[in-house]
Amino acid sequence: MSRLLFWLALAVLVVFAIRAKIQAARARADRANRFDAAPGAVSPAEGGEAMTSCAHCGLYFPASEAVRADGLDYCCPAHVRLPAP
Repeated sequence: MSRLLFWLALAVLVVFAIRAKIQAARARADRANRFDAAPGAVSPAEGGEAMTSCAHCGLYFPASEAVRADGLDYCCPAHVRLPAP
């Protein structure tokens, strides 16, 4: 009888462990889908700032420092005048 209880308890623990892993994966996917950033922008980490890349040189920098022109982000005014590759 004790063997049966042991295997039953083990099966229950395995089922709970699998359910916890599935719920954690779903929560992680929901957090990833929550950020609808513009193309070229990287979603911010917890407590961080959103990053974006320059349309000319590809340098990543804070989105708050972006120079925006024609719907694109640039790292400096000089790159606005240069063509995007």
